[in-house]
Amino acid sequence: MSAFPASGSEVARILDQIKVEYEAAQSGLYGLSSGTSQHAFITAKMEHMSLLHSELQSLVGDSATALVVEQLNASP
Repeated sequence: MSAFPASGSEVARILDQIKVEYEAAQSGLYGLSSGTSQHAFITAKMEHMSLLHSELQSLVGDSATALVVEQLNASP
């Protein structure tokens, strides 16, 4: 059972989106693109992750960072 039953699906959605953004940034970092466009792409992904983290924090409070770390550590 989720620690946040009322907002569990929203928490899961945000964590999944953070994972997608992180993986896209990783792909941009190690992918074939280079130069300024690569930097802009990665920056945009990281900024969106920050917004998602803030949204998550509004739902679960201070445990948001731990949830994000757990989600990213589970990523390949």
